[in-house]
Amino acid sequence: MAAISSRGSRRRRTINEINMVPFIDVMLVLLIIFMVSAPMITTGLVDLPSVGKSRAQPAHVIHVIVGADEKLKIKLDKEEARPLTLSRLAEQVKLAQAGEAATPVVISGDKNVKYEAIVKVMDALQSAGIARVGLAVKNSGSTTN
Repeated sequence: MAAISSRGSRRRRTINEINMVPFIDVMLVLLIIFMVSAPMITTGLVDLPSVGKSRAQPAHVIHVIVGADEKLKIKLDKEEARPLTLSRLAEQVKLAQAGEAATPVVISGDKNVKYEAIVKVMDALQSAGIARVGLAVKNSGSTTN
């Protein structure tokens, strides 16, 4: 009988592990590149809108009031507010301006009204060609126009 040699049965096994050395080398190079380039990156500036304060309130102001139920009212100077619909808003504002396009229109809304309702009012006024439209803001407990 022939003896079986164990020399021929040895096979090379493949290593099932990931070699981490190249991965670590690449990560260190990237870290150095980012550390060197980070101070050179300029930060961008964002110009946000600001609220301007007028020195004197105009003599003639048209107020459009949007209630919590999204119903509209129009108020001319010191008169009582009258209800109206969005479809008649531009017509009523133009009548209140009486041909004087420089008359400002101020939109004020209840704090619980959806922003969409305010945008609809602004869009209706802009579509009608009304130039001076602003928003009323509340500043420390008092309404500033």
